[in-house]
Amino acid sequence: MYDPAKYKDGAKVQICPRSELEEFLRTWKLHNKLRPEQIEYGGTSAMVQKSFMYHGGYVLYQLNGIPGIWLEPLLRPA
Repeated sequence: MYDPAKYKDGAKVQICPRSELEEFLRTWKLHNKLRPEQIEYGGTSAMVQKSFMYHGGYVLYQLNGIPGIWLEPLLRPA
């Protein structure tokens, strides 16, 4: 089965720094925009709970204990 997710379920990731989240919030015009409350999690580490594909081809993530949906460019290996 094809799985394009860079970070597999259970992988430890780090959310990019707050400054990058703020820039992304300001400039991202497509689907799954960040919610303002997600900015507080900049720099936080978490485990990938689930990954899935947006129909436009982007990989999205749910993180354990962190609210919201996260786009792959906002995550780094931890």
